[in-house]
Amino acid sequence: MNENFTLSSAHYQWGTRKLFALAVLCLSMIFGLSLISYAQQVTVTGRVTSAIDGEPLPGVNIQVKGTSLGTVTDINGNYSIAADAEAVLIFSFIGFTREEVAINSRSVIDMALAEDITTIDEVVVIGYGTQQEKDLTSAITTLKGDEITKTPAPQAMQALQGKVAGVQIVSRGEPGEGPTVRVRGIGTFEGITTQGDAGPLFVVDGMFFDDIDFLNPSDIATLSVLKDASASAIYGVRAANGVVLIETKSGSYNQEPEIVYDGYYGVQVPQNVIQMANAEQFVRYVNETGSSADMEFIDAAMQRYGRSRVNPNVPNVNTDWYDEIMEPAAAIQNHSLTFNGGSDKTRFSIGANYFNQQGLLKDHRNEYERLNFRIKIDTDVNERLTVGGNFNASLARRFQGDNAAWFRAYFAVPTLPAFDETNVDASPFQLGNAQLLGYRNNQNPFFSLLYNDDRRDIGKLLGNFYLEVDLIPDKLSFRTAYNYNVEAINRRDVNFAFNDGNSFDPSSIRRENVTGFDQVWDNFLTYEDNFGPHNLTIVAGQSYRSEYAEMLFAEGQEISPELDRDAEEFWYLSNALNINPITVGDVTPGFNADGGVINDILGRRTINGRLFFQSFFGRVAYNYDDRYLFYSTIRADGNNKFQETWGTFATVGAGWVLSEESFFDVDFINFLKFRGSWGQMGNDAIRPAVGAATLDELDAAINDVLVTGRRVQPTFDFIGQWETTEEINLGITARFLENRLSMEADYFVRDSKDVAVNFVLPLFRDQERRSVGEIRNTGFELALNWSDQISNDLTYTIGGNMA
Repeated sequence: MNENFTLSSAHYQWGTRKLFALAVLCLSMIFGLSLISYAQQVTVTGRVTSAIDGEPLPGVNIQVKGTSLGTVTDINGNYSIAADAEAVLIFSFIGFTREEVAINSRSVIDMALAEDITTIDEVVVIGYGTQQEKDLTSAITTLKGDEITKTPAPQAMQALQGKVAGVQIVSRGEPGEGPTVRVRGIGTFEGITTQGDAGPLFVVDGMFFDDIDFLNPSDIATLSVLKDASASAIYGVRAANGVVLIETKSGSYNQEPEIVYDGYYGVQVPQNVIQMANAEQFVRYVNETGSSADMEFIDAAMQRYGRSRVNPNVPNVNTDWYDEIMEPAAAIQNHSLTFNGGSDKTRFSIGANYFNQQGLLKDHRNEYERLNFRIKIDTDVNERLTVGGNFNASLARRFQGDNAAWFRAYFAVPTLPAFDETNVDASPFQLGNAQLLGYRNNQNPFFSLLYNDDRRDIGKLLGNFYLEVDLIPDKLSFRTAYNYNVEAINRRDVNFAFNDGNSFDPSSIRRENVTGFDQVWDNFLTYEDNFGPHNLTIVAGQSYRSEYAEMLFAEGQEISPELDRDAEEFWYLSNALNINPITVGDVTPGFNADGGVINDILGRRTINGRLFFQSFFGRVAYNYDDRYLFYSTIRADGNNKFQETWGTFATVGAGWVLSEESFFDVDFINFLKFRGSWGQMGNDAIRPAVGAATLDELDAAINDVLVTGRRVQPTFDFIGQWETTEEINLGITARFLENRLSMEADYFVRDSKDVAVNFVLPLFRDQERRSVGEIRNTGFELALNWSDQISNDLTYTIGGNMA
């Protein structure tokens, strides 16, 4: 017993010493590892931006993987976090993909987060601010720049054909000719007599435009179509027919300089050309109508050109006029070069673009060529102050195709040849003339193609400068922005002298110089606050706008030396032997009806004198717990265009996100929102006229003496106010199947009241306008899109819409 005990005690003592030594060794190792770990811990700083547009992302969650350590980015996207040198950081933000990055002993890590196509929390640009898509109560459709450039087109709106429900876009295909754009129908009468404009307002980086022919589609970052009154009303009386809101591309902060080339070369081929009757079909039709006059014309053609060997009852002529005047193909090309970059305080984008489009008309200069230069820069002066601006210069030359050629080709008879050797009196070209067969007009479109040259040189200078300051960080900001636009159009319309074999047309030149000056100065405050489940945004501001255009025009006839296509140096009015004083004018558009090109390019500014606008606007957007939405705007516009100088228009919208309710539990529905809005807007896109009966002076010769007399002109326009548009919109926004399937559905009723209408007085047979018309547009719109991500580098989208 004792011996065993002794052995056990000895063994116990030896084991205790061993354990004590091991404990000391473990503590030493732990202490050493702690020192090593402490020595390898680093402080990581950096900036988180959006990979879409380079904008800083505030509120991004940054967490050390496997720990509870974390932080968020500030308003400028900056962050700082202490972590182990070999740890992994997790970046996560709503609407963007989640990223994991190993520190690898680095002290600076900048991150650009890509958009997550499966989420619906992306930010949408609206008037004077932004809003999350899930909070919208209005009908707004937004497209990214890459969606626009997928379709090669000379103008961005042409690339939108079929992509936005409720927006009709009709392209004539003529080089340099902008498409006709209508948002939810036509809300006003338009034309030469009413001088109304039913097109939408284009807002490019804060500046107002009637078209965007100067803009390179590759320069567009986002394009939003504001379709209903609730969305558009913040822009006032220019927005009654919808708004197309465009933000151009910027560089990115902390971006290495890069040079990007984007271009294409293609061929345009006529499609769906109207098939007109050939000579045999035309003669059969004439015989069936029994028209004696038309039969005489057929007989005259057979006597002049002989009889067909195939059918002796048909003239030996069979002209396909569309084939005669159209080229089988025409080239189109576009080339862009952009230089982007940025530091931690400044970002920039510099670009140049060349575009050329050839026309399809034969024997006629019919093309469009444009050169663009663009600079955009933004700088964070300090944590609270940001300044920036952009500059866009556009130079274009357009040879206008004569529309009379298409008109004549449609009505020309197939029994008339394009060139007629028997028409010996015609010069300088022996063209076929239907008058020689007995018809009233010559019909031949080559009279328009060979004897006309219409050139327009268009220069545009656009600029935008802004300053934004955070008065209360993350709460209250103030922004002031000044925008200007200068347009100059120099037109030279030349008509060559010719004899059609029946009459002589002398040569003539018409010159037009039009210059327009626009400016917009906006100042507004934005207050944003989140408290508990309440989210509030308030915008209040003031806007000043002025528009002015002037025009100089003159026309001369009988040019000497005689005009020749190869001697363009003589195509000037100084060589005209006859200049009629009636065709000379130096006016502000609106004083003289002989406006010519002014109605084509500066249409909204056909006004008497300078137009001034002073506006005050406000907006409230409220969101309770991401379930209940409220949106309202009000704008007061005052101008010197009408006798009624001020108009106040308001809108209101509401939404209910049913999918956020606790009782809602439908697996395949990820998001479901019901929304509705009502609003009113004024429309000033009509020619003003507040008149009364006037005295007209008339000249007459009595006994070879020129006598001036006066008579009462009882017809006069009376348009003392702008038109008013009132609209109701009901919509549903939904996302299904893990946000892969999206749906937008809208029903609207839009009434235009006090519309300026032309009508003819029974006794005087003259026209006058009154604000007595009403127009109603109603419609249903549906858009469905399926988006899915197969891998990190491969996504696809399939969509369609109807209206």
